[in-house]
Amino acid sequence: MQKLKGLRVQGVKGLLPLTLYFLIPLSFLIPLSYASAQEPFYKGKTIRIIVGFTPGGFYDRWARLMTRYLPKYIPGNPETIVQNMPGAGSLIATNHVYNVAKADGLTIGAPGYGVYLDQLVGRSEVQYDVLKFNWIGSPEKSDVVLYMRADTPFKTLSDMRNAPEPPKCGATGTSSSDYILARVLADTLGIKINTVTGYAGGSEIDVAVERGEVVCRGMTIAPHFGREPFLTWHKKGFDRHLVQSGQTRDARAPEVPTIYEIFDQENTPEESRRVADVILRGGDFGRPLFLPPGVPPERVKILREAYAKALKDPDLLEEARKGRMDMDLVSGEELQELAQKIMNQPPGVIERVKRVLGQ
Repeated sequence: MQKLKGLRVQGVKGLLPLTLYFLIPLSFLIPLSYASAQEPFYKGKTIRIIVGFTPGGFYDRWARLMTRYLPKYIPGNPETIVQNMPGAGSLIATNHVYNVAKADGLTIGAPGYGVYLDQLVGRSEVQYDVLKFNWIGSPEKSDVVLYMRADTPFKTLSDMRNAPEPPKCGATGTSSSDYILARVLADTLGIKINTVTGYAGGSEIDVAVERGEVVCRGMTIAPHFGREPFLTWHKKGFDRHLVQSGQTRDARAPEVPTIYEIFDQENTPEESRRVADVILRGGDFGRPLFLPPGVPPERVKILREAYAKALKDPDLLEEARKGRMDMDLVSGEELQELAQKIMNQPPGVIERVKRVLGQ
């Protein structure tokens, strides 16, 4: 008999007792079973980001930028792809993600920031509840600028108000920044705009402006000063800027008055200002991402944390800088609070918003 570190080994020389042979495979099986149970959910999976607009715009560009960096910070490093589903100012895509996509954390919606307004005014096409979205985050807040072809007679908002015929502005749908700004200007300042809806995306509106099909558009400031065709437009003096929706002037458009400055100049009633603020402050949603209701909380947490980390990635920051894509991270939790604040309005305010937006 021989002692080996406290084990009694007997029998044929070089052989262990039969009981130890049963114990050895079990010692290997237990860690394998444990490892299998701990394998990340997202390993080997594919995440789809469904963008409610056509390719080329900033909603699409942000989504595609995230496909390159988001997987790095998700355990399991899933494949991530973009699917464009344009229509009705992203309402079609929002309905799809909310109602059709599985609540498994593999489908993410990228809607226009104004989708909450369609719900607030009770449009029949809305099949979602923004209060039940699992918001992931947004890379920025989005104030709006109204641009106009420079060869039109409209140099100021007063020119638009006094014109015998209102200018034609393009819009994608009733939740788009173009439509929203036009309705606010009409309600608060008596400035009429002939809004032409139905364009699939902002890029299509810009082409229509170049053709003279429409002459103006209200759009978020970042892409207007961050991509073509606007960079060339500005060099050639093709367009001018009449008003911006922020509470303070954006550094990229220091010569453009804010709508709040104009309210002060024209002594706009306080009730009108409050209604306008409810509508325009939706730009604080920026370019949000959301998951449908029912996604397991741990997966929501994973994606929120991964999103925040991705927006701090040095390579992403450099790509965004080169693409003139400004960042001001809004967390999923902040978006959740914003949705609660905006949607919980007094009945009187909601009725006025309905009138403003033409419901």
